[in-house]
Amino acid sequence: MEATELRYLELLSRLFPSAAKASAEIINLSAILNLPKGTEFFASDIHGEYEAFSHILRNGSGSIRLKIDDVFGDELSSEEKRSLATLIYYPREKMELVLSQVDDPEAWYGVMVPRLVAVCKRAARKYTRSRVRKALPKDFAYIIEELMTENRHGVDKQAYYAAIIDAVIRTDRGGALIEALCLLIQRLAIDHLHIVGDIYDRGPYPHVIMDALTEYHSLDIQWGNHDIVWMGAALGQRGCIAHVVRNCARYGNLSILEDAYGINILPLASFALDAYRDDPCVAFGLKGNPELTPQELEMNVKIQKAMAIIQFKVEGALIDENPDFGLEDRKLLGKIDHGRGTVVVDGIEYELADTVFPTVDPADPYRLTPEEEEVMQRLEQAFTGCEKLQRHMRFFLEAGSLYKIYNGSLLFHACVPLNADGTLKEVDVFGEKHKGRALYDVMEHWVRAAFNDPDPERAKRGRDLLWYLWLGEGSPLFAKSKMATFELYLIADKAARKEVKNAFYSYLDDEAVLAGIFEDFGLDPETSRIVCGHVPVKVKDGEDPVKCNGRVLTIDGGFSKAYQPTTGIAGYTLISNSYGFVLAAHEPLESTRAAVENELDIHSSRRVVERVERRTLVADTDTGALLKRQIADLEQLLAAYRRGDIAEGGK
Repeated sequence: MEATELRYLELLSRLFPSAAKASAEIINLSAILNLPKGTEFFASDIHGEYEAFSHILRNGSGSIRLKIDDVFGDELSSEEKRSLATLIYYPREKMELVLSQVDDPEAWYGVMVPRLVAVCKRAARKYTRSRVRKALPKDFAYIIEELMTENRHGVDKQAYYAAIIDAVIRTDRGGALIEALCLLIQRLAIDHLHIVGDIYDRGPYPHVIMDALTEYHSLDIQWGNHDIVWMGAALGQRGCIAHVVRNCARYGNLSILEDAYGINILPLASFALDAYRDDPCVAFGLKGNPELTPQELEMNVKIQKAMAIIQFKVEGALIDENPDFGLEDRKLLGKIDHGRGTVVVDGIEYELADTVFPTVDPADPYRLTPEEEEVMQRLEQAFTGCEKLQRHMRFFLEAGSLYKIYNGSLLFHACVPLNADGTLKEVDVFGEKHKGRALYDVMEHWVRAAFNDPDPERAKRGRDLLWYLWLGEGSPLFAKSKMATFELYLIADKAARKEVKNAFYSYLDDEAVLAGIFEDFGLDPETSRIVCGHVPVKVKDGEDPVKCNGRVLTIDGGFSKAYQPTTGIAGYTLISNSYGFVLAAHEPLESTRAAVENELDIHSSRRVVERVERRTLVADTDTGALLKRQIADLEQLLAAYRRGDIAEGGK
């Protein structure tokens, strides 16, 4: 035995100091390999829509209702099943409503606890008892474990189990036990959660989603362009800050900054209301229909315009500082002819939709006024000094990445940049060209440098790259020819606003091109798939989210209310279980209150997009490959014990 191998086995022997302990672990891991794989759950482009996202997580995209059907069959009526499902999704809210209406709460507890235990048993079937035990809430771990191991066909312990339930109810802990059982069912329904980008922007509650995700038992996140720009803003990157504040105003969501993150926008509001006091801001109407008072509406409109102009100015400076980004043609503020009321874009002169620019000096258009500079300095201090925002962005770093390979799925938010001929597109990153997986890797390196590199210059490069990832043509998160913010606001002609998607989207049904991508990422083209979001799937126009015979699954279905008229649905979720892949398309949730009071669920249509011939086991997964390596190591340790190469340290 080589010295290195012996040293490794000696270290391993500290964890398993005897042949008996090594054998026991081999037996345990070998058994786990033969369990069905856990359920993976994929969602993308949530965009701050907490209620809809939370509801889908709570019901496992309909999987919990299926478990109720499996357990009870015709034993319960459809109304009883619907009521039980609602209780599982919203235990506290549903109990409060029910207990205000029933005459005998103890009798209701006595009926509901056994039903919930039965669903728990069904949800736990694919897990080891040890795994389930770790998921049990501490206050009720013993009780729930005892109830879940009940043998319904035996009579020896019937009185024992009945006494447990009776004592729980008698000590006024029935409600707490029911809530614990419901949350356990929710947890067991989803083994691992994948968020394929864009938690932030548009919707009002990204911070609530982030709080929920930080407590989630198992997940990964692929950063979206709307996430990355918030990461940059948290680091004080001016281009990112300008977008974040402008976009919050555009959707009437300034409360995200003020109430959720405690960012003081009063200096900005005072500046905007003063600088644009006589300006109708005709091109800066709000997106959607936020419920604002006339005064709030005026403030949002003026803040939006003030930040748009500041954004164009700070972006001009960033473009000059980073010529490698290739964004010179996006410096449009200096191409305005103030006398004619026109601007030249791509060599074409367009009439401006808004010609009131009180803070723009035609002789030096990218210079911030002293008041604008003060606003930006205060915003920088507020963003970088916000503890909650910093905590959320650090969680992004810990749980997230630009892409992930998981059980044969390649997960990324938008695209792998391609040339027009379908070959991998080279992108210049600080003087070096990269493509495909190497491009993703080097960009992620700079994202992490932005947060962690002790060299101020390298950290600044990383911060600026965060801004480029938000809007650059070569960004795998943006995937378009340009970010047409200037044109969207200031040019009525739609021809000027067109953002051409990267060629990646033209090859989603091309097996040869996709094979090249899979091979570049070290994956088997025959068995792998891409899961991505970013571009809303226009279901109402007949677009299919399943591309290339299931090799690509595009799952941006419009969680964001602003995009639901485009998609025709209210979001996709993708479920991967031991039987294959199921795509769920969701209709809008009326409200959480309606879901509880009227037992209204999100209506979801489920579509099997891949069914395996043999049920997928843990042995077939990435976790299984890891367990097999651990078993091989333990078998070597066991052999070393038996040969006497290593002495057993205990029995």
